[in-house]
Amino acid sequence: MKLEAERVILREWKEEDVEPFAKINQDPKVMEFMPKLLTKQEVNEWIERIKLHFKNNNFGMFACELKETKKFIGYIGLQNVAFEASFTPCVEVAWRLASDHWGKGLATEGAKRVLEFAFNDLKLKEVLAFTVPKNLPSRRVMEKLGMTHDPKENFNHPKLPLEHPLSLHVLYRIKEDFFNKP
Repeated sequence: MKLEAERVILREWKEEDVEPFAKINQDPKVMEFMPKLLTKQEVNEWIERIKLHFKNNNFGMFACELKETKKFIGYIGLQNVAFEASFTPCVEVAWRLASDHWGKGLATEGAKRVLEFAFNDLKLKEVLAFTVPKNLPSRRVMEKLGMTHDPKENFNHPKLPLEHPLSLHVLYRIKEDFFNKP
């Protein structure tokens, strides 16, 4: 499966993606709002979970490459949220790009294409996204996508201890009828 946008291709994962993805997950700038840096073994396991998610759901986190150079730069995609909360079950849109590709609109462009796929092909009615309040770059992407945030829906991530500095999360939503407005 492959999705294309103006400057990025969202595609299935390849063996040669593992090394650059491991480097992305070792970059403190990229992982600032994640609980920890990931080891190469953890990255391999993550990619296997992504492939299994695709197999079981016909969607997942796409490997993202630049259309012009075919360079792998991270992922953009959809996944079923793997924890219980007041808003689950649900599908999340998410991204993680190499820091040297930030600030160019690539996450927004790729995520918009993923949302088109979610609403027009998968026929989802709503897609969510979440992050920590201080992750302003990701929050800006969510807002550029037309996602909305209600502070009453802020939540503590159930996979982190309450006292963890990254526990508090903000929740964003977008509904199919809003996304597909003319």
